[in-house]
Amino acid sequence: MKRVNPLLLAVVFSGSVMAADGKILATPGVSQVEGSAGGGIVPWAQLAGYASEDEWSISGFCSRADVSDYQLDVCGVQGNLFDTVELSVAEQRFDVPVLNTTIKQRIYGAKWRVYGDIVYSTMPQVSIGWQHKSLDDGTVASLVGAKALSGNDFYIAASKLHLGAIAGYNWFWNVALRHSEANQLGLLGYGGAKQDNRWQLEASSAVFINPNWAIGVEYRQKPDNLGLGETHWQDAFVAWFPNKSISVTAAYLDLGRIAGAPDQTGWYVSLTGYY
Repeated sequence: MKRVNPLLLAVVFSGSVMAADGKILATPGVSQVEGSAGGGIVPWAQLAGYASEDEWSISGFCSRADVSDYQLDVCGVQGNLFDTVELSVAEQRFDVPVLNTTIKQRIYGAKWRVYGDIVYSTMPQVSIGWQHKSLDDGTVASLVGAKALSGNDFYIAASKLHLGAIAGYNWFWNVALRHSEANQLGLLGYGGAKQDNRWQLEASSAVFINPNWAIGVEYRQKPDNLGLGETHWQDAFVAWFPNKSISVTAAYLDLGRIAGAPDQTGWYVSLTGYY
């Protein structure tokens, strides 16, 4: 069967939706590769969609990351219940051409807004999140020495949008702390002989050059449980929010070393549609 381009699916989805409109444009962020609302590689404290405290919303996304030796495709859906709870599910497809194989992983997520609002509260918005990840086939993970084929990540994130903070432009920042044993997001399983630091720092920052466009950077620490030299991730991105029904993100990626292969740099594109 011919494989359908996941970005095309997102275009079809996003073209037919309308948005809950209880929030300011762009304040939900975009979609993260593990299914949560946030940046491309880091979850943020915001919940997906534009639902306010008396609304609910649904959003769907597809993303593609293409680096030197690998390709990652992700599609997922997110629900926001009354700006209090976010639920998400995503499926990742990680192509490994050198092994002529594709690794598939399903991720279920939940996020709870504990405190605040990124715009209206004096202190940052704070949320706690959970992601359960499970590989469809653990052959590659077992080969490289992973101890488990499924695992759970827990994180706490704080986000704040400062209006007119930098030369009149809106400035956004996010800091998250994650507890995880995942190797390369879990695509290479969980744990290993080395058992590296399980607490990881993640951060994002962006400036809105106008209400529809933002430019920013992200950074994500990652454990090296397998002793393969797994390195931290970073990106520089631009996000476009033409309206409350769709957002588009493009980024330059520097993912360092993946499964022993160095210099994994390339591009990323993501499309999210909101209802």
